[in-house]
Amino acid sequence: MRFAAALRIIEQAINGRAFPAACLAVTNGTELLALKAFGRFTFEPAFLPVTLPVTLPVTSATLFDLASLTKVVATTSMAMVLYERGLLDLDAPVAGIVPEFVSASPETKHDPRRQAVTVRMLLAHTAGLAAHEKFYLQARTREDLLDAVYCAPLQSSPGDHSTYSDIGFILLGVLLERIAAEPLDVFCQREVFGPLGMINTTFNPPTEIRPHIPPTTDESGDNAFRRRIIQGEVQDENASVLGGVAGHAGLFATAEDLSRFARSMLQGGRPILRPETVALFTRRETTASGSHALGWDTPSAPSQSGKYFGGQAFGHLGFTGTSLWIDPERELSITLLTNRTWPDCANQDIKRIRPQVHDAIVEAITTESKGSR
Repeated sequence: MRFAAALRIIEQAINGRAFPAACLAVTNGTELLALKAFGRFTFEPAFLPVTLPVTLPVTSATLFDLASLTKVVATTSMAMVLYERGLLDLDAPVAGIVPEFVSASPETKHDPRRQAVTVRMLLAHTAGLAAHEKFYLQARTREDLLDAVYCAPLQSSPGDHSTYSDIGFILLGVLLERIAAEPLDVFCQREVFGPLGMINTTFNPPTEIRPHIPPTTDESGDNAFRRRIIQGEVQDENASVLGGVAGHAGLFATAEDLSRFARSMLQGGRPILRPETVALFTRRETTASGSHALGWDTPSAPSQSGKYFGGQAFGHLGFTGTSLWIDPERELSITLLTNRTWPDCANQDIKRIRPQVHDAIVEAITTESKGSR
């Protein structure tokens, strides 16, 4: 009952149709303080297809499409592991590892700025690349889409501005795979998810469990990209064309698994990383305007983490309505997973609700702490 106010906010959000499904996990130090599931996979209007599990309730074992949480839980974690092993130089030119970034087209060859883009810039979103492009509208294979990524023009000079970029993280995923000489999903399963006991974290969930994952969007219309309900496969269209495994999106997990990951970060990355590595990657970069660290984001008012998370806090959001925020000073982590994109991506109420949930949790812990003195 200590988090009754926060739980009530989520329940009211579901009643207000901000999202149909949610799961919350709260940790403090090494303790899991709360793990609570809410709602059902979808809203229940009569016109939905009878094949959709509209009445299936969410449980603590329910997997969610993490969307851009993939960037930190998988891709940035892979970068941290490779950095620790001396295989990844943060200030190495991207073109030295992915030469197609320069050689892909006459335009890229004649832009000398591309030679200046470094791994650090991709992680910090300061490479000068655009936020997003609908490559999937033309590209029908992984190779075609990556060719489009390599050809993506720079919108600004490297290092000048912070622009959150899916394109940059797709490129980063390719770069890390080349250094490791194996796919992103294989590396992360062995080096990150397995050691942390994240047994329900995966790219491309098996077909047999997809009916037990909340759907994210209804693309069954004639003008939609995939013309079907998206359930148990990645919502992000570019990641879909890339085969479901990409540096920017594609990961699925439970809230409990993410709480395990968060507790590792609160313990300085143990047992997979050293504290100094976690400190380096979660410290806000100062070379350009913006709130980004290396891969991670940090609070900047008004923050989706609420008003209480401290200066050392770090976290990330996902387009499908997912979030993970970690505050080392409070030894606190909050994971909130939803499918706010159901049945379409128009509803933005999560931006109002998420900070309220965070604030209510911090206030409950603070009140309890004062009362125990």
